[in-house]
Amino acid sequence: MNPIASRTSTPKTVFRAMAAMGAASALLTLWAAPTASAHEDDPKILDRQPAVQGTGYRKANDLAFGGASTQRSSSTSQGFPANGFELESWLTLGDLGDSNDTGNDCWGYVSPSGREYALIGTSRATVVVEISDPGNAQVIARITGPTSLWRDVKVYQDRAYSVSEGGQGIQVIDLSNVDAGVVTLENTVTGQGTNATHNVVIDEDSGFLYRCGGGGNGLRIYSLQNPGNPQYVGQYNSRYVHDAQVVTYTSGPFAGRQVAFCCAGFNNGFGDTGLTILDVTNKSNIQVMSQVAYPDREYSHQGWLSEDKTRFYLGDELDQRNGVFTTVTRVFDVSNLNNASFIGTFENDLACISHNMYERDGYLFQANYTSGLRVFDVGADPNSPAEVAYFDTAPSRNTSSFNGLWSCYPYFPSGTIIGSDLERGLFVWTFDPLHVDVTQPALDALDSSGEAVTARITEYTPGNFDASSAKLVVDDGNGPVEIPMTATGTTGEYAGTIPGFPCGSEIEWYVSARTLSGVESTFPLSAPAVPFVSIAGELVSNFVFDDMQDDTGWTGGLPGDTASTGVWIRGIPTGSDAQPGYDHTELGRRCWFTGQGLMGNNTDNDVDFGFTTLVTRVYDLSALNVPTVEYYRWYSNDQGNNAPDDAFVVEISNDGGSTWTTVESLGPNDDGTTGGWCRASFFVSDFVAPTAQVQMRFTASDTGTISIVEAAIDDFRIVDATCNQAIGTSYCTAIPNSTGAVGEIEGQGSTFVIVNNLELLAGHLPPNQFGFFVVSADQAFVPNPGGSQGNLCVGANTGRYLTQIADSGAAGEIRLVVNALAIAQPNGNVPALPG
Repeated sequence: MNPIASRTSTPKTVFRAMAAMGAASALLTLWAAPTASAHEDDPKILDRQPAVQGTGYRKANDLAFGGASTQRSSSTSQGFPANGFELESWLTLGDLGDSNDTGNDCWGYVSPSGREYALIGTSRATVVVEISDPGNAQVIARITGPTSLWRDVKVYQDRAYSVSEGGQGIQVIDLSNVDAGVVTLENTVTGQGTNATHNVVIDEDSGFLYRCGGGGNGLRIYSLQNPGNPQYVGQYNSRYVHDAQVVTYTSGPFAGRQVAFCCAGFNNGFGDTGLTILDVTNKSNIQVMSQVAYPDREYSHQGWLSEDKTRFYLGDELDQRNGVFTTVTRVFDVSNLNNASFIGTFENDLACISHNMYERDGYLFQANYTSGLRVFDVGADPNSPAEVAYFDTAPSRNTSSFNGLWSCYPYFPSGTIIGSDLERGLFVWTFDPLHVDVTQPALDALDSSGEAVTARITEYTPGNFDASSAKLVVDDGNGPVEIPMTATGTTGEYAGTIPGFPCGSEIEWYVSARTLSGVESTFPLSAPAVPFVSIAGELVSNFVFDDMQDDTGWTGGLPGDTASTGVWIRGIPTGSDAQPGYDHTELGRRCWFTGQGLMGNNTDNDVDFGFTTLVTRVYDLSALNVPTVEYYRWYSNDQGNNAPDDAFVVEISNDGGSTWTTVESLGPNDDGTTGGWCRASFFVSDFVAPTAQVQMRFTASDTGTISIVEAAIDDFRIVDATCNQAIGTSYCTAIPNSTGAVGEIEGQGSTFVIVNNLELLAGHLPPNQFGFFVVSADQAFVPNPGGSQGNLCVGANTGRYLTQIADSGAAGEIRLVVNALAIAQPNGNVPALPG
């Protein structure tokens, strides 16, 4: 087994108690309509409803108090009709900071540490919400802007760009210190005609921002070479552009071209509306590649390109005016950008208006106003996909009105999905096209002789599941191994077996299943990034758990340390790009970290000009069977101008700190050197024998070229496993002795030689007789050795312990405590070897 099993993890749901509890409330009050309008006859203004007031819902509250399951719902979630979704959090507009607002667009941001943030527009602000723990969404900041029903936000690098029909141009929002809770309005870019903008689009590959619409405009284009100060570079105004997607082609006949797919038309989009495809590579000479109309067109609103770039899916926001009574999606063939064509449509049977849609992993996620979020499997059928899941955010209405879900964002690495609702605010979901659930075993321990696993796999859409894909994925540190699971005969039930591992082994595992189109669903939901971690053993117990909330005898900064700044301290860290702004413990705030600096200041109190040491207290592990140490570490050495040349060293001692053995040396360019809480674990006996004087130390240093170095430690745990497995195997035929019974040898203790706690018991012997144990490296079967009436079960090259001749006594038993480091051999006592 790999002695260090480390994995980068982001904060995730465990059990976090909150002061606000209970089901979401809907206390309705008067609502003041915003005054700024996208265009005079935009019907959204006419359908305004009061915002839902009160406190929404966080699943963490239910979990903390023994409530909801950790798996997604197949029917309803907190009163919202749903299929294939689990509601993690719902923040009303009141939760977001202004109960009289309306919600509008949304987008997402992932910080360098892996923490995830929802960005949602309201009629008065751009709101930043952390959803790293999706079941416990928390508002981080509000950046106010001009009051308007329409606000749109996108992200490039560590900046968000917010625009509005209310004016004020482009608001540049600095997210670089969002992990520390700091979000600032860095800049406001105005000019180029009206300061109103309807939507904002960013091509992240080329680094250009496009302002869509606003005062009848088409595209106004800005370079993001300096992300904090966008520079105007050109425009396209032949048609009004309501929304767009701009991509840079990297292969095929259009490689190197920057292409804009525009939902556009004349007269604010109402005239000759359709799909306009532009070559925007040369910002001063933009070319029309295709102009495509479609039947029953009224207002080309928004659309998205398929992942293989062969289809463009488009929604018409006003087609109900033209006799269309269901939600219709238009499909275009865009494989040849110079000759794009309309293919056809697909629809669901609800009389609701389509709005914003995005594709990920073969699924098209559509925010369709009063019917909520609808998901279509375009991977299986790109032209006429089936609806496979939904979450209805407006359960009391399925009408062609402009209420309910405005937009969605499905691109978080964790798989979390968010949606923004006009009246109900922010929704945070988990989604899976298959429901995978493990019904056994217990998740903290796995039988060391092997563990049967039973899973139930439910299809939301019949015929969507590839039954041959069900499998266990198991990793003991030597790489993942896939184990097929087979149907048990019970509907939806599959079984497989995790093989046996030595007692105390740490096993990462999860269950996986796929749809026919190849989309994977797992249990747990966050696998493979964060699988189950189980210990091989019938009983697993925490011997030590230190979450750093209290002083437990650790010492930071020792005599002899040379660092001038950044000395280890225990407390609540102040975040920067290099240092965490939070601990790892779900219900805690404190951890050990290297120096407290000013918020957001990388260089204020990092490790400089030497090393700083953190040591644990001394632990007595002598009575444990197979102790395992686990801890979460944060280490960053990649900030600053100089190349990383430092390491973070973790060591263990079993003599109270006189001698040390290195457990891991992390750096200078290993995984886990750029921040983020990472989990590490190891068997104590892989490095030292567990004694009564075990201690660990953690050393962070900046001894090479001066750079920015920060480290932290949290949630230190020592786990022990108890296994009832027999030691050794029976291989020799036994015969009754003079008592009429068959003599037996039993072994107790660890299967790891270095633990050295093996005890042998020979029983059912003739009473009151002398005897001794015979030892060999070879198995054998020698009948009647030396004229005796028994069988000798070891080979010819045997040895015995010279001082170990014992009387079996009245019980007919002889015991031997074996020194595994000095097993008897023909030529003397020599250590045993592993295996």
